[in-house]
Amino acid sequence: MSDKPRSHGRLKVTPTLTPRELIDDSPALAGAWEARVITLFPDAFPGVLGESLTGRARDEGRWRLATVELRSFGEGKHRNVDDTPAGGGAGMVLRADVLAKAIDAAQAGAPADRARWPLVYLSPRGRRFDQAMARHFAGCDGITLICGRFEGVDERVIEEYGIEEVSLGDFVMTGGEIAAQAVIDATVRLLPGVLGNAASTEEESFSHGLLEHPHYTRPAEWRGRTIPDVLLSGHHGEIERWRRAQAERITRERRPDLWQAHLARRDEENKA
Repeated sequence: MSDKPRSHGRLKVTPTLTPRELIDDSPALAGAWEARVITLFPDAFPGVLGESLTGRARDEGRWRLATVELRSFGEGKHRNVDDTPAGGGAGMVLRADVLAKAIDAAQAGAPADRARWPLVYLSPRGRRFDQAMARHFAGCDGITLICGRFEGVDERVIEEYGIEEVSLGDFVMTGGEIAAQAVIDATVRLLPGVLGNAASTEEESFSHGLLEHPHYTRPAEWRGRTIPDVLLSGHHGEIERWRRAQAERITRERRPDLWQAHLARRDEENKA
């Protein structure tokens, strides 16, 4: 029996000049989608991304995750990464010079074209993340995500690098790590081969501008509640119509903003 390690096949080899923070132990197929995360807490990754479908896809080399520890680029004996806000105020702000060095390291070897490799700062003032944005990110070569902390980052670094700000919603979190994992999860599941059934991504919520219809499975009756007869009829046309009607009802009741956008889009299609 040979002790020689087996080849993983068509793997991407990371250049030795790549900063150590970007080196990852998992194999990656050539051209595999990659997420690079700038964070003060690299041990927070992969977190849940290492489990289930995303974890298996990472183990198979379908995508790659790398972290860049912001603290290693800090200033002085204590590796300071932040300072007090200019003009006064509460909290601390991540320094532009420190963050710039981390960005330069994270972007090493990545395409300069932001259409191919977005540079994103997770921020509550950013454009709201949605399924369309996840599809866009999945079509890129990779992405670099900046996890903020404290009061935010120096505006000058955002302007200098043309950083795109993205928000999960109208609420504030203590940092961008959880948001980064959410963005990565939503994107990775859209990559080819990650989900076993490609139809799953076409039928789920937001894929057609509507929330998803209800789901049922065995047993046929549970605590006096039964599965709708139409789903047991075997009539695929009727099932599709029922699911569509349910999706429209749920969207209209729960997300009037999505419903209005759906109606506007339908009107435009009818005019075309």
